[in-house]
Amino acid sequence: MLIPILLIDIALAVGAVRHILRHPCYRFGNKTMWLVIAIVLLLFGPLIYFAFGKGEIE
Repeated sequence: MLIPILLIDIALAVGAVRHILRHPCYRFGNKTMWLVIAIVLLLFGPLIYFAFGKGEIE
């Protein structure tokens, strides 16, 4: 029962890390801060990044 949730969480984390490494624009903070948040807070870090940190591409 927890395996699908774990797989979704890992996919979100990988997606967030890939996006952080490829894009230089963030609403606030820097690349290092967002990498730490996305990796250390594995369950909520990617969600926090996509909700608050992901900037618009110029």
